[in-house]
Amino acid sequence: MQNNKVNPSTLSGFMELMPSEQKVFNKIEKTLKEVYELYGFYPLDTPILEKSEVLLAKAGGETEKQIYRFFKGDTDITMRFDLTVPLAKYVAKNYNNLVFPFKRYQIGKVYRGERAQKGRYREFYQADIDIIGDGELNIINDAEIPSVIYNVFTRLGLNDFTIRINNRKILNGFFSMLNLEEKTVDVMRIIDKIEKISYDEFIKELKKIDVTDEQCEEILKFIKIEGNSEEILESLKAFSGKNEVFDQGLKELELVYKYVADFNVPKENYKIDLSIARGLDYYTGTVYETTFNQHPEIGSVCSGGRYDNLAEYYTEKKLPGVGISIGLTRLFFILNDNNYLNSKDSSPADVLIVPMTEDLSYAINISTKLREEGIKTQIYFENKKIKNKVSYANRTKIPFVLFLGEDEININKVTIKNLESGKQETIELSGAIKIIQDCVRVLSNEKIVNIGTKN
Repeated sequence: MQNNKVNPSTLSGFMELMPSEQKVFNKIEKTLKEVYELYGFYPLDTPILEKSEVLLAKAGGETEKQIYRFFKGDTDITMRFDLTVPLAKYVAKNYNNLVFPFKRYQIGKVYRGERAQKGRYREFYQADIDIIGDGELNIINDAEIPSVIYNVFTRLGLNDFTIRINNRKILNGFFSMLNLEEKTVDVMRIIDKIEKISYDEFIKELKKIDVTDEQCEEILKFIKIEGNSEEILESLKAFSGKNEVFDQGLKELELVYKYVADFNVPKENYKIDLSIARGLDYYTGTVYETTFNQHPEIGSVCSGGRYDNLAEYYTEKKLPGVGISIGLTRLFFILNDNNYLNSKDSSPADVLIVPMTEDLSYAINISTKLREEGIKTQIYFENKKIKNKVSYANRTKIPFVLFLGEDEININKVTIKNLESGKQETIELSGAIKIIQDCVRVLSNEKIVNIGTKN
């Protein structure tokens, strides 16, 4: 007999989580939203599908190779490959209805048809913030971004990380001093790979674009200037007065570094790093990369920077901006793969009601009262043995069970069991509510992740 069943497989590079994992993922997403809104960012959602001519106005190179593009009738459509380009379109389109500076956050799926591998997907969530100015945007906005990054990660339970900061004007100015003006974009892209390739490969890449031995040596010496952030800034002053762009970049970097401290970001969590270049050519000033100190092999988990001309393909107006993106899917995979996720609060409910009578009115009434108190509640309706019902609560990590039999109904009480301690008692509903709420409060205050101490 022919088997017509379809194999229930998922496309390579597309992630599906188990329910308990999705609960933790959602909690991470919720934390990001809370921090973003704490800094006054508006939520925004742009379409996943856009006209190709709109989305690809600034694309090229690797981006065009990785996009998902198709025709529906006569319409040439592309799936968004990041959240920044759709933002530029949105701001240009809605310019007359927005108030500037415009601060927005967006958490949503993006699509890239790159080779799927461990921790890297073709469909994945990004969590972005951007501040857009009208004509100009004060450099102090660049100093606020690390404060947002710091609060996001510490609220998740991550403390051992470093936000590395640079300014591309410094690099551009320095390359001009070396007579490499026409090759700055290519040199930036090579520098962006410096931690992923060997010294010999780095020099070889530079040589491919006709950088001389002397220029290679000067570039390497410059991006490897040693010392703490204050010492690096002092070393940079030796180049002052030789290039206007360099001088502007140094001034901006000094201001950003100064004000990051005023935002109460601890010095151990940020530093100046001249090797941070960011490969995308639309960055024009401040750039950021955030890495876990114990896991440098992971690379950047949060990156971004300042851009002045991103909306130039949509409008004549100058709309400078600064922002960062957290690869939420990749971050989740890294934390989950290293057993850093706290799954204690991954249950679908706080309490499972187990009715022990044919008439379910009392159980339904109790569930309504519990939900009115903000307690997530399930009722087990299936006709199973008591041990199966309790097993269901254990397997789904629901911490409490309420047994409702004839005895409880007659005295208008409930029997509550704490599945972790095994303690069971028959009490007033108000008492059960307090017990559950106290437990939920403790669980909700626990950090979602704790890098450094595996669960």
